[in-house]
Amino acid sequence: MFEAVRLARPRSHRFLFTPSRACTVARRRFSASSLCHEVSQDRIRNIAIIAHVDHGKTTLVDQLLRQSGTIKRLSAEEQLLLTPSAASGSGSGDSVFDGGFVTRVMDSNDLERERGITILSKCTSINYKDHLINIVDTPGHADFGGEVERIMSMVDAVALVVDATEGPMTQTRFVLSKALKRGLRPLVVMNKADRDTARPAQVEDDLFDLFATLEATDEQMDYPLLYASAKQGWAQETLPSAEELAAIQTEVDNPNHVSTKMTPLLDLIVSHVPPPTHLSVTSPFKMMIVQIEADSFLGNLYVGRIHSGTLRVGDNLIALDSEGNKVGDGKVKKVCSRLGVDRTELDEASAGQIVSIAGIKGGGVNVTLVAADGWGPEGPEPLPSTPIDPPTVSVTIHANDSPLAGKEGTKLTSQMLRDRIHKEAETNVALAVLPGPTSESMELRGRGVLHLGVLFETLRREGFEFSISAPKAVMIPDPDDKFGKLEPIEECTIIVKDEWAGSVVQKLTMRKAEMKLYEPAEPGFSKIIMDVPARGLIGYMAGEFKNDVHGEGTINHIFKGYEKYKGAMDTGRNGALISMAAGETSAYAMYPLQARGTMFIHPQTIVYPGMVIGEANRNQDMYINPTVKKQLTNIRSAGADEKLVMASPRIMNMEESIAYMSDDEMVEITPKSVRLRKVILDQGKRTRSLSGKKG
Repeated sequence: MFEAVRLARPRSHRFLFTPSRACTVARRRFSASSLCHEVSQDRIRNIAIIAHVDHGKTTLVDQLLRQSGTIKRLSAEEQLLLTPSAASGSGSGDSVFDGGFVTRVMDSNDLERERGITILSKCTSINYKDHLINIVDTPGHADFGGEVERIMSMVDAVALVVDATEGPMTQTRFVLSKALKRGLRPLVVMNKADRDTARPAQVEDDLFDLFATLEATDEQMDYPLLYASAKQGWAQETLPSAEELAAIQTEVDNPNHVSTKMTPLLDLIVSHVPPPTHLSVTSPFKMMIVQIEADSFLGNLYVGRIHSGTLRVGDNLIALDSEGNKVGDGKVKKVCSRLGVDRTELDEASAGQIVSIAGIKGGGVNVTLVAADGWGPEGPEPLPSTPIDPPTVSVTIHANDSPLAGKEGTKLTSQMLRDRIHKEAETNVALAVLPGPTSESMELRGRGVLHLGVLFETLRREGFEFSISAPKAVMIPDPDDKFGKLEPIEECTIIVKDEWAGSVVQKLTMRKAEMKLYEPAEPGFSKIIMDVPARGLIGYMAGEFKNDVHGEGTINHIFKGYEKYKGAMDTGRNGALISMAAGETSAYAMYPLQARGTMFIHPQTIVYPGMVIGEANRNQDMYINPTVKKQLTNIRSAGADEKLVMASPRIMNMEESIAYMSDDEMVEITPKSVRLRKVILDQGKRTRSLSGKKG
């Protein structure tokens, strides 16, 4: 499995791509005579696993790795060597082992294991019936759609995984549309078909309608379909009966049982996915760089599928940008491929294989590597890069300048922050970096709050201290109106319990949403589709939606297009409780202030003037002093022994804070803290600034 220089890891010797410790113990070594060294083009299969979030992509890949023998089952002694905290990072509540096998092998990134989601596209390979199958696992969140788009050039087909209960969702439509536009052949896996709530007939109809809506060709419409349960480890052409499901469950409950019922899917991949024989082996070498690995001994390794020719260790290569200009060169030191979770060295590789190359300087994502000689008088031409959808959300970032700056982080200057972000932009194709309003700031544009939030979480773990402004939608000029502008619109799909649907519709309508569909979903739930301005979702999805549906609903969105600006919207947020003093808060001071609103902090928290410590009960900001201490005297008062009962504060994480803040606020992020503050800390200056804007 490979991945680019990761969001969670900067380029240094500490961040060599290495699977988790559990994956390292679980993997099986292959000899130098392994199939991947001598495979012919007609025995290569390149396929991407695409789906909506939580439809079972990573679990499906786990089963394919297990049942193909690529990863081994751990003994009881080997499992004892791996504690849950060591194998799964520091936060995931999922079990590390399942029947002796390591779970979520592909999610090797710390943030992926903590959050339980796939963030980066990664590749693995398996041997099956003398075929080499390269499998690319992709993210399911819309915010990480750029990871899906850029790997499409490496594969010849896609396996579309669809939940047998939910059916096609927003991201299903997005990833499938990208695959169909590139002419890739699809096969469909209806996952979670063992559930009592599964509705396969309706989901099949919805899938056919989706393919027709996306204008699939006749060949693409003739897709094969398998029913499967990645959790139980089976896939088959017909829907199993209740008796068969009961028998399968009995086998799954046996801790010593290893399923072999994924072979229909592996056989289908071999028979349905076309080999890369359309790529020329005799032409000079050419390859588009799709991802970048970092190695402390080899430096940068550039990953991609060889488009033409044969590559050998010692060959001289030239790096060309999208316009054909030379940006680097070098001699190939290593050629590697992935087999299971191992990186395997190759002597040579030819067209159709997915490899990583070391020894070249000046490479980057969407840069084409070509042979130094063998071309005609016109010279080599770069390969066309895959177009990426534009970012929809922007924030301004700069080094931390609060009164508490420098107390927790180790990387404090704006230059260090600028260099790190520009390094990130080289590999994160969905991230755009622009000059900020000041010389010390930058504007970052991404696919959503989660996309940018993962980057910010990475920076804080690396020791950076910085502040970010309120996220805003990326507007573009209206070509039909000289003074008008267009704003991004998201197609939002909500599945919510019937009794809470009215509250959700009301809140989104306040945010200029337009309803497109309202229909029953599974029993007791409704499915609602609304077109919502991107800026309307920014503050709603982080926390307010969870409260409105009482934890019984899901919301997903995908970029739909640009429409005319819909005007100002009222999000209904109250004013802020702002600290007017510096120091440590006390329960004595905060106890009477609870009547003013909801607190965001505990007692004994360090605060400073201008720091937002709560939400007021009214729509105006209130200034309070939470640092007052009880005066100690030798006179006993009547209330001396009264017990102060404090309500639990509303503690917001980083993404919730980013979505919550208003335009005149910022979020201060350090390795240990996330604080909400006003842009202008001084109360007098802030009041004069507001008066000037009104005037």
